[in-house]
Amino acid sequence: MPSLSPAIAEIRLAVRTALGSLPEGATVIVALSGGADSLALAAATAFEARSRGIEVVSVTIDHGLQEGSADAAASAAANAEALGSRAIVERVDVAADANGPEAAARDARYAALRAVAARERAAAVLLGHTLDDQAETVLLGLSRGSGATSLQGMAPRREDEDGTIWIRPMLAVRRATTEAFCAASDLEPWNDPHNRDHRFTRVRVRENVLPVLETELGPGIAEALARTAEQLREDAEAFEEMIHETIEDIVEHAEAGISVSVAALAANPAALRNRIIRLVVDSEFGVSLTRSQTLEVARLVTDWSGQGPIDLPGCSAARRGVGIVFTAK
Repeated sequence: MPSLSPAIAEIRLAVRTALGSLPEGATVIVALSGGADSLALAAATAFEARSRGIEVVSVTIDHGLQEGSADAAASAAANAEALGSRAIVERVDVAADANGPEAAARDARYAALRAVAARERAAAVLLGHTLDDQAETVLLGLSRGSGATSLQGMAPRREDEDGTIWIRPMLAVRRATTEAFCAASDLEPWNDPHNRDHRFTRVRVRENVLPVLETELGPGIAEALARTAEQLREDAEAFEEMIHETIEDIVEHAEAGISVSVAALAANPAALRNRIIRLVVDSEFGVSLTRSQTLEVARLVTDWSGQGPIDLPGCSAARRGVGIVFTAK
């Protein structure tokens, strides 16, 4: 018997570990674009699921953004069926988005995957992001100056408020390994032209920025960025627990909204104070404050000289007596 390719062994192990958290006989969704990453994930999942009695449903999203997208989606579905999975193709309409076409396509894709997962009563949706994708995400977060939350990158496992579970089994796997998996398995991945289109920021990071960093700073940059994301996620989880424990003691409902104790906010370090402000506004009003907005609210605690209410998206903040009161507009 020929020896198993190292690439196949590595990705099967990653998938086996991820599936181990799911019940036997469950249904899982594999998001399949047809590229090397998702195709390797689909093949490894189809193989590993058999021993657990898990049904695999591949879902290919046709965004309709380029000529031949329907044929590419049909080809991906055919590959999935040949691997032993049930295959679904979902066509989506990508609406205009102020954040650009990448964000619009991503939003449409995740909404469709979420809908299929609910319809199929799937235990989880498996995504084919790799260590390289994680490194790119961290670099993009650095470029935006969006703080530790963005630098945490993508979580290996996340559960949404609606109960949808997203799992990324290959976040420790390099993109070259998925390509080697496909070559060793005689699978022909689809090369999405958008993955070479330098109009997209992520493509420029992938093809221009990371190679320069590897050349100038030495190899291992992608792995270092992924480790940074992992460490920040660990810190953030601990921090999040502290914040929720603190909020229980310092937040109370006011007549016109929600009130946070000024004294308690002042007693906390700036990092914790700012996170409490952001979390309160997000939880109560569904609004994500920018850093500048958060700091303006914090000034009501640390540098108050009688200034009036601060106008925020969806609400306002004002110092009233011993509390900062957030009121819906």
